[in-house]
Amino acid sequence: MRAVVQNDKRGALGGWAAVRGGLAVLAVAAVVSACAGPGEDTEVRPAQGGGPLKAPPAAALDNYAARRHADHDMMAAAARRWGLAQVPLTPPPPPEHKPEITARNGFEVTGQEEEDLPPVFTSIPTRQKIVFLTIDDGAEKDPAFLRMMSDLKIPYSAFLSNYLVKDDYGYFRRMQSLGVTLDNHTLTHPYLPRLSYEEQKHEICGMQAIMKKQFGKAPAAFRPPYGNYNGDTLRAAKSCGIKYAPIWAEEVFVDHWEYREGEQNLHPGDIVLTHFRGREDWHGTMADDMRRFLNEVTREGYAVARLEDYL
Repeated sequence: MRAVVQNDKRGALGGWAAVRGGLAVLAVAAVVSACAGPGEDTEVRPAQGGGPLKAPPAAALDNYAARRHADHDMMAAAARRWGLAQVPLTPPPPPEHKPEITARNGFEVTGQEEEDLPPVFTSIPTRQKIVFLTIDDGAEKDPAFLRMMSDLKIPYSAFLSNYLVKDDYGYFRRMQSLGVTLDNHTLTHPYLPRLSYEEQKHEICGMQAIMKKQFGKAPAAFRPPYGNYNGDTLRAAKSCGIKYAPIWAEEVFVDHWEYREGEQNLHPGDIVLTHFRGREDWHGTMADDMRRFLNEVTREGYAVARLEDYL
């Protein structure tokens, strides 16, 4: 009898331990479930944006460093090959939120805001040390230029006039295939303020139609020839689907620079103009022109960014 009682006590104690263990599990579950909202699972996960909690393998870090080193070596070799004084600086990533683009003060026309006309501007609002390269017309079609800009990974925008590009649309298709945006610079490069509204519309909309046919897309940016325009220019441009009318802050030539501002300096966000020109027009090639441009902006601590990433 005594043995039976002792066994019963041990059984009771074992049962009580099991109950206590079960209560502890329920308590932990209650705490976890209290942290979760209605209908949510209770799995504990890393904070949003965090990767796995394990450190990356050393081999992955070594591979990344090796790739960075190889990329730098490749860019250094390209800079030497094209005769640059330094390796061009790498631009920052495109902005998450694009800046608001408005007409430059003093460059507005009557009805600018009321009619929501395309703004004319010479720079992009930014504090970063970047500039934007734009190249006009399309007269010179130098294959070496395409190789140079591709080797060096320099972004630029081309503003094309049909009377100069129609003999070789293929050259500009190759340019487009390298990631270059092709923009509108009218059919025949006239002085637009001298023309009527309908004549200006023909110049701009006619080039839009050719751009869409030859390059698959009508652009959103238009540059008036010589940087000259009036209210009819911007109204005609808007009717043709144009949203922006960038001009320039500086113009670079093979042998000199010209600055719009009196202090003769680059500024963050400046738009730089040059032209598709070669030895027939200038004392040098397009590669010579780009060498001068890249050496100057790099020396002053600027990178070349892609204009369309900011529009």
